[in-house]
Amino acid sequence: MKTIKTLGETFGLAALLSVTAFASAEAHVTFLDREAKQESTILATLQVPHGCDSKATTEVRVKLPEGFVFAKPQPKAGWELEVIKGDYQKTYDNHGDKVKTGAIEVRWKNGNLSDDFYDTFVIQGKVSGVEAGSSLAFPVTQMCGDMVEAWDQVAKEGGDAHGMKSPAPLLKVVAGEDHGHDHDDMAGMDMSAMSGAAAPAGETVKAGDLEISGGFAKAMLPGQPVGGGFFTVKNNSQADDRLVSVSSPAAGEVQIHEMVTKDNVMRMRQLKDGIAIAAGETVKLEPGNLHLMFQKVKTPFKQGDTVPVTLTFEKAGKVDLVLQVLSAQGK
Repeated sequence: MKTIKTLGETFGLAALLSVTAFASAEAHVTFLDREAKQESTILATLQVPHGCDSKATTEVRVKLPEGFVFAKPQPKAGWELEVIKGDYQKTYDNHGDKVKTGAIEVRWKNGNLSDDFYDTFVIQGKVSGVEAGSSLAFPVTQMCGDMVEAWDQVAKEGGDAHGMKSPAPLLKVVAGEDHGHDHDDMAGMDMSAMSGAAAPAGETVKAGDLEISGGFAKAMLPGQPVGGGFFTVKNNSQADDRLVSVSSPAAGEVQIHEMVTKDNVMRMRQLKDGIAIAAGETVKLEPGNLHLMFQKVKTPFKQGDTVPVTLTFEKAGKVDLVLQVLSAQGK
């Protein structure tokens, strides 16, 4: 039975039927593309068509099923992002590395999606070790302030999900080509804290006593509006400095972000005050840590391209830097 929960109170389906404004709830949370090939990396795009009883959506939580691995959510402007990590039931191969843990839940928090509008929430991941013809269920919790909708009903094997009031979004797994290298893995922005994710790319430039080197960006999928950028800053001065802003003609906006993992929960936040560059210190912007977030990208970054950026420092002033676009794995 579909339920809506408020603070300390739960209403059954019978109560819902008396709320005429809730007729739009028949439009379920679903995937834009409902099929995925075996052993392929995809953008799982969830569609959220309405709020809760006309209230704005403020949080979306997605539980990731076994078989959808190496997940990397797409950040959304105006929303905080949390990634809950845990153990997989099986061990998966990631380009020769045996991986036993990863993202098991994604949460977009503290947003404001009006009931009058529709939006999508995207997670890049790989469908691995799943038989063709089976389906992967992604239970979703949609929160609207103190009101909650749970899209989490899953039909038993062989059952029909069409009659359910609050079905979990499903991805049907279909047969895929058997090849040794998954080219789709080259797509999307890497949100994981991978060690040695990229060799230094691009020339070293100077701004006063600052040296900026190793600039690179990550390849993106066509239509993906968000990209990531990285570089290293060395402060040879005896005075502190601060990176206060970044701009690029390749994006509508460039934000400075930080990712922090604590108790297996990864949180990303915008650093509106920039990044401090202490005297004599070196600061690295790298995957899974400090990074640039390119918003409203005009043309998706492709491997081999370059992305021009202008860095503005509090004391050293402005400096132009060119980021080389590498693969999604930074190789």
